[in-house]
Amino acid sequence: MKNILQRHFRGFTLIELLVVIAIIALLLSILMPSLRKAKSLAVRLRCTHNLKQIDLAMNMYLNSNDNTYPCAEDPLPTGHWLWMGRGWRSFLEPEMGGNIDANNPSILFCPQDKTSKEKYESTSYSYSMAFYHSPKQIDSLSTTEQTYKNPLPSIKQKDLNVKKPSGKIIIGEWLSNHSPIEGDAGWWCWKGSRNFLFVDGHTNMLKAKNIRAARDGFPDANLTFYGIKGIDWPATRQAE
Repeated sequence: MKNILQRHFRGFTLIELLVVIAIIALLLSILMPSLRKAKSLAVRLRCTHNLKQIDLAMNMYLNSNDNTYPCAEDPLPTGHWLWMGRGWRSFLEPEMGGNIDANNPSILFCPQDKTSKEKYESTSYSYSMAFYHSPKQIDSLSTTEQTYKNPLPSIKQKDLNVKKPSGKIIIGEWLSNHSPIEGDAGWWCWKGSRNFLFVDGHTNMLKAKNIRAARDGFPDANLTFYGIKGIDWPATRQAE
């Protein structure tokens, strides 16, 4: 009887354990890329959700301000420019629950943003300066430096001024957070991909090369040709 029990309850041999470990390792190696991809997609969707919530806040702001977009003189008293996340956030703060700052960025911070937390006070999204300058003013600018070194008098723009709501970017990620690139210069480079919010409320993850070149030669929604009346996407120029 003892011999029979020993045969029935015999433990794993070393070879059997090694085989089981090898099978588990193989399964993990197959599953890990899919798990990482799923996690990355979940974070990207959260970023998209942020932009959708920002769109709601912007619409509430418009309803309370005679359908006029956030507008102020650059640079702001804080030293930031309105198009920078640290600049425009104060205008929509009441519509986003209030008390928004670097320690409580609310929906203004993309969870995959590795730079803005330390460098830009946890604000991941920028606001096109075409929404607080006239098309004529925007068309007078031709270099990237002029977006932060050449303050022009602000001119209020209304939502009716937008000619192509589905093609004009109003707010978007400054950095390529979901596909990190070396030397990321934000809207001032042709590398990477970013989440953008358009005037009509739709969002889109776009590669820089799929955005129409602006007046500074970059996919820069600040300096869109014809300003608020212009188009950032699609890249192929269509009849306007």
